[in-house]
Amino acid sequence: MPLLKVAAGTINTTPLAWEENKQHIISSIEEAKHQQVNLLCLPELCITGYGCEDAFFSPNTLAQAIESLHEIVPHTAGISVSVGLPMQFNSKIYNTACLIVNKRILGFVAKQYLPNNGLFYEDRWFHRWPANARDEVKVKDFSYPFGDLVFDVSGIRIGFEICEDAWVAQRPGRSHFDRGVDIILNPSASPFAFHKFQTRERLVIDGSRSYSCSYVYTNLLGNEAGRLIFDGDAMIASNGTLLASSPRFGYHDYHLTLAIIDTDLTRLAHSQIKSALPTGNWKVVDTFEWHEASPAYQVAELEPFEREGYLKEEEFARAVALALFDYLRKSRSQGFTVSLSGGADSCACVALCGLMIRLADESIGLDAFKQKLGYIQKIQQETTEEGIAKHLIHSIYQGTENSSTDTLESAQSLAESIGSTFYNININGLVESYKGLIEQQIGRNLTWEQDDLPLQNIQARVRAPGVWLLTNLYGHLLLATSNRSEAAVGYCTMDGDTAGSISPIAGIDKHWLRHWLVWLETVGCHVKGKNIKIEGLKKVNNLQPTAELRPQDKMQTDEKDLMPYEVLDAIEKVAIRDKKSPIDCFRFMEVRFADTYSRDLLFTSVQRFFRLWSRNQWKRERYAPGFHLDDLNLDPRSWCRFPILSGGFEKELEELNAYYEGKNQKNRKGKIGF
Repeated sequence: MPLLKVAAGTINTTPLAWEENKQHIISSIEEAKHQQVNLLCLPELCITGYGCEDAFFSPNTLAQAIESLHEIVPHTAGISVSVGLPMQFNSKIYNTACLIVNKRILGFVAKQYLPNNGLFYEDRWFHRWPANARDEVKVKDFSYPFGDLVFDVSGIRIGFEICEDAWVAQRPGRSHFDRGVDIILNPSASPFAFHKFQTRERLVIDGSRSYSCSYVYTNLLGNEAGRLIFDGDAMIASNGTLLASSPRFGYHDYHLTLAIIDTDLTRLAHSQIKSALPTGNWKVVDTFEWHEASPAYQVAELEPFEREGYLKEEEFARAVALALFDYLRKSRSQGFTVSLSGGADSCACVALCGLMIRLADESIGLDAFKQKLGYIQKIQQETTEEGIAKHLIHSIYQGTENSSTDTLESAQSLAESIGSTFYNININGLVESYKGLIEQQIGRNLTWEQDDLPLQNIQARVRAPGVWLLTNLYGHLLLATSNRSEAAVGYCTMDGDTAGSISPIAGIDKHWLRHWLVWLETVGCHVKGKNIKIEGLKKVNNLQPTAELRPQDKMQTDEKDLMPYEVLDAIEKVAIRDKKSPIDCFRFMEVRFADTYSRDLLFTSVQRFFRLWSRNQWKRERYAPGFHLDDLNLDPRSWCRFPILSGGFEKELEELNAYYEGKNQKNRKGKIGF
């Protein structure tokens, strides 16, 4: 029976949500049985959730996982299913995949390679299983094979690569090839990053070609635990051809990606390549009545949004919108509130909330959307996206004497365009009250000439209590509006514009964010032959970014306070991601911006960046949680660690100054004929 129907099942899990996770797993199994699937692969650690952190050490977590497993087993009649869970063996904890065939547990495969960099900390909780080792584990009254296993089920050989296993040079697939494996299952928990799905696709296709097999890859879906986003990327390849690929960023509880695989074809390819005979006790043998499928012509295609030239823009919109939705419902909050200044950052946050409703409508429909938010009674009678937005998205403009009509109109037009409830208050009296109280105590008037920064900061801080009050009144989440560029140099007011429960744009730079807002206004997300645009962004896209904290006659702009955003972001990438010294960083900037900015501006910008970076780590430590989007992330709790107190690059900046002055002097000598 060479033709088999297999499936990769993506699941939206929540750490330690035992009943919810179990029900999603069971529902996906029942759907697979309805679709006459023979073999279903579900994601890594889908029983517990991937992001349990130190709760993996808890005996209760391990016991609950086993209990859920035994409650899932009876639902596997007539089908083979792999599920992921942590297992304790010899007093150590392992990340495992369990293969269940027709209501029988056949064994547990333990993960061999554990990621321990960047986002990942698996070495903290789990142990690495050695290749070619096999043992037995006792679960309740029965013992099961455990370790590096291949399952021979009525002549169909099934092996595993668990997520990271496929990303290393000596991947287990190499030994699976020697063992004559027909199907490799890869249950993964691979977080989203820009364009990462293309790398996964190459791993899957190359794995199926190199090891002459069919390769079934699946992943988690949604915002599982707070910071990480999973895009639900799943695919099936055979002999180097991608047969099926899942839609990404869906709002479903689960999704199945199906394909018909031909084991005769993969064995034909295998027979033409020389390989060594396998050694050791690696095979688990059992029987199962595989149901032969009908032939099918299959060629996977990219989704329309993945092939239209705006991939990063689309991925940012879809990933963050989905992350906001899951954060909302899993925290059982009533909606989002934003202090909407009319600038790019706060407008981006409100626009993403609006996209959340519109993209969810396209994915699952408004009725299912409301059902998933069934605890929010106010939206249940609404029948339009704008009606729902009125309750889920609140925005408040808090102006002072330094605020302009332009930013008020920008904020109001955006709020109205998506249906958000909009409030407008003036806080100038509050600012003056605080200012007056302090002036009485210190015995002098505060002036812009002497007290510029404190006078700016008090305006930002006075906004926080009001927006928190509004947020609490409606049981909402307050969104912080700081971007990654501001985080890098501390261009923010702690307990002011950084106040919030979550920071949705903390992972993206300001220069690109402004470009994205123009794209969202003029092009938008491609869905089902149309584009979702937010034309209410037109006014903000015509404004120069400014904090509006100084008097208007001072013509304050962000780039005048700091440096050009494109320079700031280029320095950050080279200095922080690539770990270059100030001199090396300056040399890179000289090449990058040779025809754009003066050497003097680049020098002062590099100096300023390193000084601001080192003195503002304490601010980054206090930021609200943000979403991981790429390897430029600055979150010290999940990606980029730096000491709060440091030498501040003083020696390195002295060396940079000497290098700059030395080259300047050399240039001057050359010009006057020395």
